[in-house]
Amino acid sequence: MSMESLKDVYIDQLQDIYSANKQSADVTIELAKAATNEELKEALRTGVKGIRDGMDKVAGIVRDHDADPDGEHCKGMEGLVEEAKAHALEEEFGDDDARDAMIITQYQRIAHYAIAGYGCVAAFAGRLDFHEDKGTLEDCLDACYDGDRRMTELASSGINEAAA
Repeated sequence: MSMESLKDVYIDQLQDIYSANKQSADVTIELAKAATNEELKEALRTGVKGIRDGMDKVAGIVRDHDADPDGEHCKGMEGLVEEAKAHALEEEFGDDDARDAMIITQYQRIAHYAIAGYGCVAAFAGRLDFHEDKGTLEDCLDACYDGDRRMTELASSGINEAAA
């Protein structure tokens, strides 16, 4: 696809987010299985639901613009997923709390990537006067921020203390 306009960039980046969401949902399921803290497990399961909800919303927007949501493969998220697997799932830990702290770290890196992506496409939607898209994408952005804040709360309220 040739990038001739902001709309082309917008669709490309929506497809990228869709791919990123697919990849992040899969690794978040694995992170939830590896977590030992019950609140963390539940927050990760909630994260998977949020990621999938975002996927559905992004797919709908892309289709509304006569494009295929599967039009891109997000190499950035591919790298983050590899990092999460290497550091939180494949690494050996002598302490479950330390693993849980690492799981939070990796999940937040993934969430921050999503925050950047959703922020950009919401701004593009606003500039392109796609007001309904913009509202939907801002909802997705807010959900990412909520998930990130929840992980910070979990880390601050005891997981990092237990890991220390």
